[in-house]
Amino acid sequence: MYPGESITFTCTVDMYSGWEYEWYHNGVEQQSSSSKTIAVGPVTLDGSGRYQCLAKRGQLKTDQSDPVSLKVYDPPKPILKLLSPWSDVYENEVLKFSCEVSSSEWTVTWHRDQNLIANENGLELNIAAAKVSDRGEYSCKAHQKHRGVSSASSNTSTVSVYDSLPTPTLSRDLSFSPMYIGETVKLKCTVSVSSGWSYHWYKDGNNLSKSGKELSINLTLSDRGKYSCKAKRGEKTSTGPSNELQLDVREIPVPLLSQKTQWLDVFPSESVQLSCRMEGSSGWTFIWYKDSEEYHEGSVTNSEAEGILSISQASSSHRGKYRCSGKLTGRTVSSARSSPVELTVYDKLPTPALSRDPIFTPMFTGETVKLKCTVNVSSGWSYHWYKDGNNLSSFGEELDISLTLSDNGGYSCEARRGEKTSTGRSKETQLDVRDGKPNVTLLQNPSDKLMHTGDRISFTCHVNVSSGWKYVWYKDSNPLKSSENFHQIASAKTSDSGSYKCRVERQTPTTFSSESGDVELKIDERPKANIVLLTSWSEVFSTDSLKLQCDVMGSSDSWNYTWYKEGINVSQSPSSKYKVTPNNDPEQSSYTCEGIRNERPLFSVRSDSYRTKNLLLKRRILLSISGCLFFGIIAVFIGCVTLRICRKPVAADDKQEETNLFLTMAQLKDRNGR
Repeated sequence: MYPGESITFTCTVDMYSGWEYEWYHNGVEQQSSSSKTIAVGPVTLDGSGRYQCLAKRGQLKTDQSDPVSLKVYDPPKPILKLLSPWSDVYENEVLKFSCEVSSSEWTVTWHRDQNLIANENGLELNIAAAKVSDRGEYSCKAHQKHRGVSSASSNTSTVSVYDSLPTPTLSRDLSFSPMYIGETVKLKCTVSVSSGWSYHWYKDGNNLSKSGKELSINLTLSDRGKYSCKAKRGEKTSTGPSNELQLDVREIPVPLLSQKTQWLDVFPSESVQLSCRMEGSSGWTFIWYKDSEEYHEGSVTNSEAEGILSISQASSSHRGKYRCSGKLTGRTVSSARSSPVELTVYDKLPTPALSRDPIFTPMFTGETVKLKCTVNVSSGWSYHWYKDGNNLSSFGEELDISLTLSDNGGYSCEARRGEKTSTGRSKETQLDVRDGKPNVTLLQNPSDKLMHTGDRISFTCHVNVSSGWKYVWYKDSNPLKSSENFHQIASAKTSDSGSYKCRVERQTPTTFSSESGDVELKIDERPKANIVLLTSWSEVFSTDSLKLQCDVMGSSDSWNYTWYKEGINVSQSPSSKYKVTPNNDPEQSSYTCEGIRNERPLFSVRSDSYRTKNLLLKRRILLSISGCLFFGIIAVFIGCVTLRICRKPVAADDKQEETNLFLTMAQLKDRNGR
């Protein structure tokens, strides 16, 4: 039995009646009554034991009955189990409990915070979508269906229901930035609330198909980007994305090796400093190499991003190619070696070379000359100038001098750098400076002041001293295109008449110039030759030749004459006449002529062409027509005489026969009728 229940015992005596009954519990009399039944209850755990009775009447007592054992147990305590995987849940997650009882005779009630949950009496409690109101301490009780017995409350299970999902926290084990290929970084996604999470990883918003609370990455360049994670559990619950972590992954930089001092080609006892830098990064220590071997000489200083190698006094043993590499402190990152820097150490100091521009000698006051001091070895030189051995207090690689007479003399220079290095002086260069300007003479060839159209004329501009001149030509003060020391007129025209002069100039770099005097030139039209036919029309039938005469129009001077047949010279003569015959001109050619002489104009313009067949052909045609008429008359006369002689009289019979040869009209009709 269970506490709270009641039980009735009956004591029966088979004989007689009028008995009184005594009741015993575990041998101890409990009560005496005349009723043969006794009700015990509600029982407690102490009610367990042996129950007996005896009957008595008067002095008569029966023996005690056989004992009846009564066992009182506490009702079996149900066992509450949480069937869902976690006790702290989020809204809309599933909560599921089971209440285990000893047998199917028991029913179950469910309680939250000791309050009955209505309408729930199954062995399982299912909450399909948890709410905040579902949080609390859950328990169950078992109840006997038919006896009204209830058990004590089961064990409890406390459930937390959160109204919002947590945000995962993303962390990394190495906080270095940037990181370099070959390093390994471990990312960790943490949800500090509840449990049972599965983790999902994202890079630049794209799912990585990776799971697990930690993500270990052996870095390559493709791993740079923004990483985040999400936590999920069950089918419905998913957190939002975590904070993003940026992974800046870079190639391991190659150090930049450069000179810290001004030059890499040095002279004995000069100092050298080389700098090894990692651009955009810090925390490096540097290792030095010379000709591929680790180099431990010199003084090395390291800062966060730069290492400096110092050589205080260079010597030939320091010649070579230097490199450096970097190693990150506290990390496994080592760089490749830098590009080489070659250090050259010369055995002796150079001698400067002195040059000048322009190199004209002599030069004139007002011109400018530039002296240049050059050291073709190394760099970083400062220059010092001397005139006739005296310091000019002038500096710089170039010395510009606007010349005066006082600038005559010998110039030299010296190169220095740093505090210790100085070359010797250069060789001297002499400046010859003169006052005034050079004489410019304009020469005409031929020198005649009067020339004629078609003549070839040239002018020459002559300077009596120095060189490097540029020539400028003028006609009537207007510039010409010529730029050499001569100007040519290949075939003169009347428009070429005018006043000519030249000017010489040179840039030094100021413009220095001098002009010639004017030369006057006059161009007249060249006279033209003309062919005149001397043979008259009345002489056409009396002669077989033509006489031609060459006249130079508009000229009364004496000329010699040149005759051309089809452009070929056929005669040169003082005479202006030329005879053409069929023998010397069977082809009836074209003739021209020109006048020549020893004074200007030396020749005339060649005449227009004259073709002889114009007259000789007419003459021949007339002769031919005359001959044809004469012989035609003779032929007609002879023909008439011949016909007269040769013709015979006609016989009568022949005439009749001839007449009969032709049918009359009547005969023709009669013939057709047939």
